[in-house]
Amino acid sequence: MSDIMVSAVPMTGVVQHSKSEQKPPPSTQEGNSTQEQTVTSVAKQGEDEIKNLKDMLQQAKEKAEERRDSLKLKQNSAQYGDTAMMAYARLARARNQGQVNAAASYAQRQIVRFQAALRSDSENAERIKAAIRQLQKAVGRAGKKKRELQREDLIKARQRKAKLEKQNRKSASLQQELTRRKTMRLIRESGYLRETEIDNRQQAQMAATRMELRAQSQALAEQYGPSMEQVSQEYAAHAEMVDAAPAAAGVDIQA
Repeated sequence: MSDIMVSAVPMTGVVQHSKSEQKPPPSTQEGNSTQEQTVTSVAKQGEDEIKNLKDMLQQAKEKAEERRDSLKLKQNSAQYGDTAMMAYARLARARNQGQVNAAASYAQRQIVRFQAALRSDSENAERIKAAIRQLQKAVGRAGKKKRELQREDLIKARQRKAKLEKQNRKSASLQQELTRRKTMRLIRESGYLRETEIDNRQQAQMAATRMELRAQSQALAEQYGPSMEQVSQEYAAHAEMVDAAPAAAGVDIQA
């Protein structure tokens, strides 16, 4: 019986000793806490760097989009006048009434497109309005050319009839009339093209002048003082304060 009790005591000591071995010392716990704090700090710095990188990429993307939009606007600005030139070129190449109708339809479609562009491209509003005016003239001149081609067809029919009837003098006279009408029409159409080209060149010069003046005004505003928009905002805020002052003075608070 005594042997059993004696042997039980050492076993308890062994169990307590194993538990003491499993428990880490305080110094080890402090080291682990320091390592966790270091890892957390490094992770936070990495997240900040990633966030800054994303911001930089977003800014670069926005600048690239602004640059692309500015180039697109410049390209569209040149195309406004080129479209009017294309409409007059189609009208000049038209040899029958069907081709004249096709040229007029093209001009009308471009007018609708440019009228919609007025709401989205305010920077080139004057250039768009000038192109619309030229296209509207092209539509009216297409109607005039259609009537001229109808008269020419009638003269051709009369000339063929006179030739079949052996009326040589009348046939020659009608041929001269037909040649004169065609010549005058071709001269007018070449004048339309020159008019459109000159107007297109003038509009391009005026657009470049407006852009230069706008850039100079912005540079002066940034260098010497606030912009007109800022001045108007400050004036509106001051006016609101002045209007609110008498209302506040008229308030009567009774105890």
